[in-house]
Amino acid sequence: MGLTKQSTGTGALKEMFEVQLESPDDKVIALAGNPNTGKSTVFNSLTGLNQHTGNWPGKTVTNAQGRYVHQNQKYILVDLPGTYSLLANSVEEEVARDFICFGNPHATVVVTDATCLERNLNLVLQITEITNKVVVCVNLMDEAKRKKIKIDLEKLSKLLGVPVVGTTARNGKGLKELKDMVEKVACGEVNPTPTKISYDEVLEKAIEEVDPHIHKLVGHQINSKWVSLRLIDGDTTLLDSINSFLKYNLSEDNMLHMKLEDAGTKLKAENIMLADLRDIIVSSIVKTAENISKEVVSIENEAYNQLDRKIDSVLTSRLFGIPIMVSLLGLVFWLTIAGANVPSAMLADGLFWIEGHLTSFFSWLGTPVWIHDILVLGIYRTLAWVVSVMLPPMAIFFPLFTLLEDLGYLPRVAFNLDYYFKKACAHGKQALTMCMGFGCNAAGIIACRIIDSPRERLIATITNNFVPCNGRFPTLIALASIFIAASAGAFSSFAATLAVLATIILGVIITLFISKLLSKTILKGLPSSFTLELPPYRKPQVGRIIVRSVFDRTLFVLGRAVVIAAPAGLVIWVMANITIGDASILTLCAQFLDPFSRLLGLDGYIMMAFILGLPANEIVIPILIMSYMSKGSMLELDSLAEMRQLFIDNGWTWLTAVCTMLFSLNHWPCGTTLWTIRKETQSWKWTGVSFLVPTITGIVVCFIVAQGVKLLGLI
Repeated sequence: MGLTKQSTGTGALKEMFEVQLESPDDKVIALAGNPNTGKSTVFNSLTGLNQHTGNWPGKTVTNAQGRYVHQNQKYILVDLPGTYSLLANSVEEEVARDFICFGNPHATVVVTDATCLERNLNLVLQITEITNKVVVCVNLMDEAKRKKIKIDLEKLSKLLGVPVVGTTARNGKGLKELKDMVEKVACGEVNPTPTKISYDEVLEKAIEEVDPHIHKLVGHQINSKWVSLRLIDGDTTLLDSINSFLKYNLSEDNMLHMKLEDAGTKLKAENIMLADLRDIIVSSIVKTAENISKEVVSIENEAYNQLDRKIDSVLTSRLFGIPIMVSLLGLVFWLTIAGANVPSAMLADGLFWIEGHLTSFFSWLGTPVWIHDILVLGIYRTLAWVVSVMLPPMAIFFPLFTLLEDLGYLPRVAFNLDYYFKKACAHGKQALTMCMGFGCNAAGIIACRIIDSPRERLIATITNNFVPCNGRFPTLIALASIFIAASAGAFSSFAATLAVLATIILGVIITLFISKLLSKTILKGLPSSFTLELPPYRKPQVGRIIVRSVFDRTLFVLGRAVVIAAPAGLVIWVMANITIGDASILTLCAQFLDPFSRLLGLDGYIMMAFILGLPANEIVIPILIMSYMSKGSMLELDSLAEMRQLFIDNGWTWLTAVCTMLFSLNHWPCGTTLWTIRKETQSWKWTGVSFLVPTITGIVVCFIVAQGVKLLGLI
């Protein structure tokens, strides 16, 4: 029937899901689970650093794979997207469902949370409908013990009909037993017989009508009863997946159409409408999960989560929620600002020490001066600037941000801001993507994957640039320090933090305004609903936080920035050193832009610094200093006082500083972010919109402020 060995099994696995098998004997294990169950901890604990990430083919969902060896057998562990269901309401659910159905893993490990097992069993039951090669991992057993929750794992295994293993992945407890059980299931030593879900009698009869024909078409390649249920429910995405992966187009089978229509007619005769069918299916699954949970879970202290609820009553309250959130954000920024100065200076000293030795090396080789200047003063010095200015703040900000994430606070941020984003016809999860943008807008764009709705994902992508990344912090901090906080004395760091925090709050307001504008114009639509889980507060794992923030975020973002900054150094050097008449190309361009720039409260050199800073926002101030001093390469002054005097000598006022800060907040995304937007949206159109929207906003805001101040005679 069109099904061959080449279209299924490990052949399809490698082709469609890009799982690279080193040997035909490698065992592929799928790792599934709800969000916040410790699934990533299980994955990291089993695979260590032997893992890599990418995207699922054609999807914007992260594909994480890792390897481990147990009893001389090699295993490939595929970390599926965290999801609450397999009913394919989102890209994540579709990816997880398709891999379990068509990736033909040798076993599927479903990670559950011991403190809320009943809810997690919904996904377990859905997966056992598809495959019997299932091992249930009841994780966070230490949390359950602390909350005096007891789970009878042996009885749970009997009721589910599949092996169950208890673990505390963060401490490594139970992982050996988990690997042992996975081996038995994957190698066929244990052949589980999952408990079947009992549906409504009328629905069961409808399934029996369709099931034999489906089985005749797909054979044993997929569970025919489950496919029958999904097709009766009208799941068209499953038809597309069967067509893609099994190379058989069920939608062209006339007999199947007749049987599905007949099943629908019989259901209607029993007053079961197709629109209500999914509720009936979900209710059956939930009821089964509830019955199993009642038999295996016992809670000694019914008020085990009262402390969490008391904390939430403050952190998510209407009165204190937003002020506490702003205060914590301000604290993170203050620690980033105050803590990054020393390591940044040390890193710069080290990198520029290397520059001196590179100069000596080229001199020893007898290299022409222009080659030395391009490679060292142009490309290397730009890279040194980007690394020295970008790395320390990221190395501080990302661990602090990950700490809040590990504590369980970030979902509370989304909860506090959900009302405002709903008012802006945007998605509540946009608050989380916005927070990620504070570290790096490219990382914020990647985080937009958590938003299911394509329309709302685009809104979050387009507006993410309105929150300043750590690349723009140096500009904001420097200008706030030398023009706004200069008179604060010993409290200058505090004053600078307040000024930067005010800028950030303005960015959030602009984000909400532009989101509303987009939803009423080019991206019309109503905000979608979503399930926001407030996970329990947990003790953070400092070691894991450092590893995750350094390897998954800091080095990833820095690598992209370095790739883009290198050619930028070449362009900057060429423009600063090639002259036409008595002026460099950089100066001529600045003079051309000067009339327009002054309408915005800036000057031509400031505008050129932002344009040339497209590859990386970190180099805006160095380019500006280089331009004012008429030098051929980027420079750094010895102190903020020298920088302030240089700017004043070139006509700066407090209004210039304010407009420059506003334009830094609202202008085109950097090259790294634009590249990421293109990769995430797969569209040059939306990449262009993401470039134009903040740019036009910045021009309008700066024009209003500059001309308003002048009209009022405040300067």
